This record gives sequence, structure tokens and C-alpha cells, in this order.
Amino acid sequence: MNFQKDIQIKTESGVKGKGLPAALWALTISAFGIGTTEFVIVGLLPTVAGDLGISIPSAGLLVSLYAIGVAIGAPILTALTGKVPRKMLLISIMMLFVIGNGLASIAPGFITLVMARILTGFAHGVYFSIGSTIAASLVPEEKRATAISIMFAGLTLAIVTGVPLGTFIGQHFGWRATFIGVSILGIIGLIASMLLVPKNLKSDQSASLKSLPKVFGNRRMIFAFLMTAMGYGGTFVVFTYLSPILQEITGFQESTVTFILLIYGIAIALGNLLGGKTANKNPLKALLWMFAAQGLVLLAFYFTAGNQVLSIITLFLLGGLSFATVPGLQLLVVQIAEKELPGTEDVASGINIAAFNIGIAVGSYTGGLIVTSSLGLASTPWIGALFLAATVLITLYSIRLSKNQK
Repeated sequence: MNFQKDIQIKTESGVKGKGLPAALWALTISAFGIGTTEFVIVGLLPTVAGDLGISIPSAGLLVSLYAIGVAIGAPILTALTGKVPRKMLLISIMMLFVIGNGLASIAPGFITLVMARILTGFAHGVYFSIGSTIAASLVPEEKRATAISIMFAGLTLAIVTGVPLGTFIGQHFGWRATFIGVSILGIIGLIASMLLVPKNLKSDQSASLKSLPKVFGNRRMIFAFLMTAMGYGGTFVVFTYLSPILQEITGFQESTVTFILLIYGIAIALGNLLGGKTANKNPLKALLWMFAAQGLVLLAFYFTAGNQVLSIITLFLLGGLSFATVPGLQLLVVQIAEKELPGTEDVASGINIAAFNIGIAVGSYTGGLIVTSSLGLASTPWIGALFLAATVLITLYSIRLSKNQK
């Protein structure tokens, strides 16, 4: 009883207790489920393609069209729901997430499955746009960064454990079983949100459609979004088709791919942590070197994909570098908004989440075109490296713009 009473007194200005509030774990659980459903499809592409009688590039649309759903949901739906009470919106999002994954598990065909993925993508976009704001509102000022990192730990944990486990379930019990499992995670997150998240969270009145033109009218912001989209796009030219690459080119068995995805996930978690620390002082400078290194590793993977030992080493480096840029990109967008467009921080962050997912959509679609062309599956790494070369040039120009602003 005292525990419940303690939860209810939390407001947007902080929390009375010394520790972190239990509501944060509700956000983390939900982030884990949402992260799992986004990335687990990568390990299931051959399974889904075989069961539905479609090509692997067609199955790859389940990645790109989901990302488009997120890209729409993040800036637009977040702005439209700016006045909805935060807890009510959070619960509604998780209900939509559960429904979307439930529909995916019973989808009779490919088109229905695509529609279910897009619906789930809407939920994803809004959730990660408002999740940071909610997490920050639960704690005092000095603990806000910690609170946000705890929420995003759910996403990292999904890549480390949720994706390999979901892939294993899909390979042994069918891909529909994976979506049922993710729906159950969503229900747990929904119940946790209902019980633990306080009711008196302040709605973010600044998140409105009127903020969008201001953000899109800022040159530095546009180039930051381009860095996000191109950098992430280069990764997903390869990551979307990683399971077929490992099986058809590297020669691993299907069961071994699950283990490799676990290694890749661990690298992502380490890279995300180290990337955040590296980008704290000067995100642009750190991003330049990380993008350059990522491009070189992608190019190296073109040559090492045929060797089982070297491919695992290369993928570990690639996993670390591909997600090491995420904290720096988010920090850069917030810094630009704070300095040049005060009051648009949340909308700018939402657009950057959309940019990540536009990159995923473009990258996975490009990968599909490469796979079906005369270049073939083996060419996806060097095509991805071209994306990163363009990202390095955009970053150099962004550094020049930032110097001109001083």
C-alpha cells in the first residue's frame, strides 16, 4: 500500500525518494518488447520467406515498411498527441503494439503481415518519441540522463537477447510463435505501465505540428537528420540480409546464426555504451571518426564474408560501430535544438527517430534491389560502405556549418 502511494506522488518535476522509481522498469520492459519486434525479423527472413512462399528480398519489405510506420509515427503522431495525458497515451501505445503483433501472428498472407507490421511501427514511433520525456519526468534533474539510459537499456537488451531468442523460437516453432511471444512481452509492459506509471505526468504542450516547419527550416538540423539516415541506412543494407549472408556465403548452419546474432548484439551493447561516452564532449568530431571506421569495416566484410572466423570478427566490429553513433546523433540534434530552436527539442528528437527508420527503410530496400540484381547478396557490404562514405562527407560539411555558427 505504501509502495503504491509512493508511486503516485511522482510528478514531472521529480521524485521524492532517493532511488529510481519503479515506473522506469515499466518503460524498460516495453522498450525491450518494442526493440525485439523491430529487429527479430532480420533473423527470421528465410523462415518467413519459405513459409509464405515469397522471395527473401520481398520478405525484406517487412523491415523497410515497419521502419516507414515508425518514421510516420515518430514526428507526426507524436505532434498530434501532444495534449493527450502521458499515461493514457503510453497505455494506448502498448495496446496498439499488442494488437499489431497479435495480428502478425495470425496473418494469413504476406500483405496482412505487412499491414500488421506497419501498425506496430506506428506504436514504436510514438513510444520512443515520448518515452525519454516520461523517463526524465519521473526523477530529479540530476538523475534524468540515468533515467533515459535505463529506458533505452530495454532496446539494447532486445538486440542482445530478444533477437537471438526470438530467432531461435521462430526457427524451431515457427515465426508466428515469435510474434505471439512478443505480444506477451507487450502485455507485460502494458500491465506494468498501468500499475507503475503515475497518472499526473504533464503533457508536452510544445510537441505540435507547428514546430515541424521550424525544425525542417534549420540547415544544421537537416544535415544532422541526413547523417542519421545515411549512416543507419548503410548498416541496414547488410544487416537486413545478415542471416542469408551467413548461411549462403559464409556457410554457417541456421542454428549457428542465432549464436552469431547474440555476439552481434553484445557488440551493439558495448558500442552503444562506448559511443555515448566518446560523443559527450564533441559529438560531431566523434561521429566523423565513427562513420569513417564503420565504412571501412563494411568494406572489409565484403572480403571476409567467405571466411567463418574473419566474418565473426568483422561482424563484432561492425555491430559495435553501427550502434555507437546513436547516442551522439541524438545528442547532436538536441544540442542544435537547444541552441537554435528552443522549445523544439522533443519534436526534433522525434524527427531524428524518424530519420533512423527512414535510413532502415532505404537501406533494407536498397539491399533487396542489390540481392535481386546481377550484383547479388555478396555485394551488399560494399554498397553499404558507399552509404557511409556519403555520411562522412555530410558530417564534414556539418562540422563546417557548426564552425560558421560560432
